[in-house]
Amino acid sequence: MADYNAPVKDMKLALNQIARMTELSSMPVYEDASADMVDAILDEAARVARDVVAPTNWDGDQKGVQLKDGGVVCPESFHEAYQQYAEGGWGSLQFDPEYGGQGMPYLLSIPVMEMWQSANMAWGLCPLLSQGAVECLSLNASDEIKSIYLPKLISGEWAGTMNLTEGGAGSDLSQVRCKAEKDGDSYRITGEKIFITWGDHSLTDNIVHLVLARLPDAPAGVRGISLFVVPKYLVNADGSLGDYNNTKPLSLEHKMGIHASPTAVMGFENSIGYLVGEENRGLACMFTMMNNARLGVGLQGVAISERAYQHALNFAHERIQSPAVGYKEAGPIIRHGDVRRMLLTMKAFTEAGRALTYDACGSIDFAHHAEDETRRAREKARAALLTPVVKGWCTEFAQEVTSIGVQIHGGMGFVEETGAAQYYRDARILPIYEGTNGIQALDLVGRKILMDKGEALTLLLAEMRETVAAGGEFAELAAELGEAILVVEQARDDLLAGAADDPQLAGAVAHNFMMLLGTVAGAWELLRQAEAAKGLQAEGEDDAFLETKQVTARFYFEQILPRYLGYARMVKAGSATITEMSDEQFATAW
Repeated sequence: MADYNAPVKDMKLALNQIARMTELSSMPVYEDASADMVDAILDEAARVARDVVAPTNWDGDQKGVQLKDGGVVCPESFHEAYQQYAEGGWGSLQFDPEYGGQGMPYLLSIPVMEMWQSANMAWGLCPLLSQGAVECLSLNASDEIKSIYLPKLISGEWAGTMNLTEGGAGSDLSQVRCKAEKDGDSYRITGEKIFITWGDHSLTDNIVHLVLARLPDAPAGVRGISLFVVPKYLVNADGSLGDYNNTKPLSLEHKMGIHASPTAVMGFENSIGYLVGEENRGLACMFTMMNNARLGVGLQGVAISERAYQHALNFAHERIQSPAVGYKEAGPIIRHGDVRRMLLTMKAFTEAGRALTYDACGSIDFAHHAEDETRRAREKARAALLTPVVKGWCTEFAQEVTSIGVQIHGGMGFVEETGAAQYYRDARILPIYEGTNGIQALDLVGRKILMDKGEALTLLLAEMRETVAAGGEFAELAAELGEAILVVEQARDDLLAGAADDPQLAGAVAHNFMMLLGTVAGAWELLRQAEAAKGLQAEGEDDAFLETKQVTARFYFEQILPRYLGYARMVKAGSATITEMSDEQFATAW
């Protein structure tokens, strides 16, 4: 078995049966996204991920990146992989043909991006950020800026970054101190940014930094932040690269994981920048990129889980140990009950998360292109509700899945040479990236539930109830899902009723509410896929994958879904014990 094989069958099932790719393909705007075209794109992306990108993973983790002579040097293997990525047009799938894109659904880019992240997450962060930059500029920049930067970003000739936080600021962007001063038609940017992923590198000729900075007369707080395009090299009128723009990587972080992804402290000294959107409205512009990135990070949780699962599965087939129950001879450890439990846990979480992520991303396409305005609004709210769940829940279970991957390897999992530890290390950044999972959970309960009185959540639960009402071949599982929906509804009602009187309630229950909703939504997605697999069998398709899909759903309902009861009980407990101790009392044990 290859080191990594994209789970194309599962991706196609999630796209067509969950995320409504077939319906999207019927829209005039996506007439080129035929079933045959979608299949061809996914199959070719799987080949590139397996044969080109995946072989760079171990090399990148071992060699890492270096800061030399004021620039970042990447592993040589990354250059060839990136060149093939760019030449293949892989960064252009979902973007506007006016700027060199292929005009395909955003949804189609998601499984392709998942493949890059599974193949090599450190490498895959570079195109992930570039696509977020394209999204931000497409929605907010002037026509002039779009014409200069979008074609090169979409083609992959240039790369993009996101420069938000600064030393001591963390997630509190109101503390941004980076300065911007008007200079004719442009601005001069001066300051430092920290934790800038792929802030500098040698893969592309130019790097387009999106930088948050503050004008001299700007209001205090987040309302006084503006967004600027600050290229590493200025662009001449004829499109050629001009002078170096004094955007310098000052240092690189020594990280727990993703060693081959350069995380830089970036310095800007009188660097020329160009305003994106309006002055003092930069955070609103940047959030278009951040929301894209949050779904992308949730997708990374799925991707790294898939890679860890495949790695552990290979080992479980190869590692010979004592006889399992029913066998007289020693054999592969996959025969042992506890190993099978662990592998199925990895598989079930990953496939549930994949379907949920694709489902959310499909709503984004419908929010933009559905003919009915009411439906567009509903799909927009649906995507907004699911975004923090995708980002939070999928990156939380990635911690468990990659840890199990180490466990399946036994003592060899704790040894770097087997490779299992890398996925565990790499996954740990994901609950922190793009707003910590605590922030995602607060976004879910605060903005997405309390502010709209639970309307979007109620509509989502109604969708789940339709699946329960349909019954189908899995009536017993549907009944269990119905019971779980009742519990989520009660938690929603308790939150809406109690938040007004208890200002601490939302923050205290947010994480467990997010995990509750993610766990139940994951069950819903797997049940729908099991029903679809059963239906395909009835139509005459004979594929072992369709049978395993049904077994995976049953395992999830038996071994993972019951966790929702614990999350619900913790939500019900409210804020009392969480807020009871004083700050000083946390240290009384010593």
